[in-house]
Amino acid sequence: MSRHRVSVIIPTLNEARRIGARLDELAAIGGWHEILVVDGGSTDDTCKIADRPGVQVLNGPRGRARQMNTAAARATGDVLLFLHADVVLPTDAPRWMDTAMADPRVAAGAFRTWTIADLDGYWWAPALHLADVRSRYTSLPYGDQAMFVRAQAFAQVGGFPDQPLLEDLELSQRLRRVGRIVTVPARVQVSGRRFLRRPVYYTFLVNVFPAMYRMGVPASTLARVYGNPR
Repeated sequence: MSRHRVSVIIPTLNEARRIGARLDELAAIGGWHEILVVDGGSTDDTCKIADRPGVQVLNGPRGRARQMNTAAARATGDVLLFLHADVVLPTDAPRWMDTAMADPRVAAGAFRTWTIADLDGYWWAPALHLADVRSRYTSLPYGDQAMFVRAQAFAQVGGFPDQPLLEDLELSQRLRRVGRIVTVPARVQVSGRRFLRRPVYYTFLVNVFPAMYRMGVPASTLARVYGNPR
């Protein structure tokens, strides 16, 4: 159980295949202050599956950043954990979060990633772990690293920016101005579904787009060039 009041926020859009398992895993870990699933207009059974005791199901405007901001505005915990529906936390996640947050200078933290091939029939699946190198060395975590943020720091930087791409990178850049960001030496398990289906696209997205963004290319421009990654 965490020493902090952790609000788990899960943005969803047609995640009926995965949301039940994520909520089961969270229940098994236990000790969360609250769990909020914020849906962006699913047309499958996502909301029905998520509607269970101990889970708040919210409706938000479509778009991951907007959905997570909607849930953050309702959250009452002192730490916000943003968990994607295709990311599995380690069972000792609360302990690692507590360790990171024990330092009052830390504004936010994240986990390393371990990308898995949860779709069959792709010969390049073993190369998925090349995507995990980034999580070991970057000082600016991405959303698939299960970012956790002090609620006060999140509010101080204005939450996630309302942009169609790289909202997690922009949030990390803003948080670094108000405190330290740490990546704990524990791994979340990340679905490789998007990489498997469009390997060239997502390799480019993960490795090139952030550099272009830091050089000043607007997120809206990057989104127009390569479409909506959601």
